Amino acid sequence: MNDNLTILELSKSIWALDDLARKSGLRIATGENFDEYVRITSRLPGKPPTTPHFRPDCSALPPGKAFWIVGRDREGSIAHVQAMRLDDISHTSLAEHLKSLKGCFDDPDLKAGPSSSCICSAPTADTMKGLVAYHGDVWLREDFRGRNLTSFVGRLALGLAWAKWSPDLIYALVAGWNIEKGVVDRYGYQHREYGSILRLPALGISHDDWLVWLTRDELLKTLSGTFALRTR
Repeated sequence: MNDNLTILELSKSIWALDDLARKSGLRIATGENFDEYVRITSRLPGKPPTTPHFRPDCSALPPGKAFWIVGRDREGSIAHVQAMRLDDISHTSLAEHLKSLKGCFDDPDLKAGPSSSCICSAPTADTMKGLVAYHGDVWLREDFRGRNLTSFVGRLALGLAWAKWSPDLIYALVAGWNIEKGVVDRYGYQHREYGSILRLPALGISHDDWLVWLTRDELLKTLSGTFALRTR
């Protein structure tokens, strides 16, 4: 573990990221009520439906185990959302966790629907276990794209996850274009492997994704470099 990042320094890093987002026109708010989050995200033009990972009718999302971030523009309209959840997979692997669909549903047998499946062939997923934070449902309004905001808001979520949970790793499942366009690099993820294939016919979900992640030590190093971030 990198012991050089103190709680005070982490707080300063989170403040700095929030300040950078605000100077770019985004006012950030966080919450843990996912009924409210789904009400917000369901009204956003151009945003894909929130996946079952962050829907309270599908997953157990108790206070302290999941949070969301919402960014509003200067007029108060929603311009950005993302969410995080914590899962304890100390007694299994990430590959098995994904295969079980327990990352999507608290009771897959009851809620997943017929022909639902997830296959994770990313080699490293077989060795990942412990306290893991899943990062997803990321959306940025079109007029805010191309302004390096992903470097701020992504790392803000990572910093909050570290402050709340100190997870063993943080991972996300992303479409290939996020790799090609360097989005995951700007968020701070340092590893990527294909693939995770999720099929949830009852919800109209058919995803072929990359697994991206960073470890606790890598997360601390990423947060330590926060003050080097500048708008471009």
